[in-house]
Amino acid sequence: MSTQSISPASASAQFTYPAAAAPSYFPVPFHLQNAQYTAWTAAAPAVPVYNAIYPMPQVQQAQQLFQKDSKIITPEALATVKAAIANSEKDKKVDATKKAVPRKAAGQSWEDPTLADWPENDFRLFCGDLGNEVNDDVLAKAFSKYPSFNMARVIRDKWTGKTKGYGFVSFADASDLTSALKDMNGKYVGNRPIKLRKSTWKNRIDLEALEKGKTQPQKKIKLQKRSVLHK
Repeated sequence: MSTQSISPASASAQFTYPAAAAPSYFPVPFHLQNAQYTAWTAAAPAVPVYNAIYPMPQVQQAQQLFQKDSKIITPEALATVKAAIANSEKDKKVDATKKAVPRKAAGQSWEDPTLADWPENDFRLFCGDLGNEVNDDVLAKAFSKYPSFNMARVIRDKWTGKTKGYGFVSFADASDLTSALKDMNGKYVGNRPIKLRKSTWKNRIDLEALEKGKTQPQKKIKLQKRSVLHK
């Protein structure tokens, strides 16, 4: 058996070897070094999308209340509120111009501003034993049948609002007072029979103080000057 010798030239022809990369004198740029890797970017989080009308019960109730209020608040209602505010301002101005009537009884003197609401030179009837259910309207309805009837008022406690058990009825004619005293005394007004008598309110007026108030000029109240910060 003969052996063949293989020369180095033939061996190199049969087998090929990759050539080693020649080292470069200059370094490879950074952006070229990362070119072989796939670029990866983080995905932006999805933004939630909500409907125009939220299904929450609180939001639905708020929308229903808003729609209900928009129907109630009408231009007519606003005009009524403005008129009521204007009337209240007028009432405040009228109350400021009223003069308190000086009174005197049992050695004491005081001023009663409520007497300024009553007509002058009227004939007044005292109404006693009134129940708490009797108000000004109930008392006025009982005596409004008389032609010269002016007004009626039930006296109440300013803190509790409960009636003090009496009131007054005003007439312009003395004959109507006499007729009412005769016809209505002991009749039921509300849940109780009413007790009537002629009022003696004029006897308690401090005439001397009243005359002094008429002759003496009223002092003008000086208003304090406001500072620059309160303009």
